[in-house]
Amino acid sequence: MTTQEVADKLVGLCREGKYEEAYGLYAADAVSLEMPGVPNERTEGLDNILQGFAQWASMIAESHGGTVGDPVVADNHFVVPMTSDVTFKDGRRVNMQELSVYQVAGGKIKQAQFFYDPSVMGG
Repeated sequence: MTTQEVADKLVGLCREGKYEEAYGLYAADAVSLEMPGVPNERTEGLDNILQGFAQWASMIAESHGGTVGDPVVADNHFVVPMTSDVTFKDGRRVNMQELSVYQVAGGKIKQAQFFYDPSVMGG
C-alpha cells in the first residue's frame, strides 16, 4: 500500500472504532512514541504496542466521543488530528487533542508518534 492508502485505511478504521483492526496496518517491528515522561513513552514491537493499547482501554469506564480528522500526507509520513473525550474508571473525565504522526515503510506503519498536552491527563 502507498502512504496515502495506509493513511486512508487507518482513518477509516479509527472513525468506525475498529482500533484493534487498525493495528493490523502496523509492521511487526513498529515503534510507538508517546510524550516524554508519560508511561510507555517508547514501545517497540507490535505485540507490546497491542498490550499498551489493551492496558489503556482497560482504564476507560466510558467514551463520550471523539474525532478523527483527515490525513495529511507528505512522502512516507502522514499526520492525523484526533480528539477523545473519556471518563476513566477512577472518575476523571479527560478531553484530549492530539496529533498522530505516522511513518510508513513497505506498506506498513513503522513508527507512530503522538503529540498532546500530558497535563490534561491529570493524575
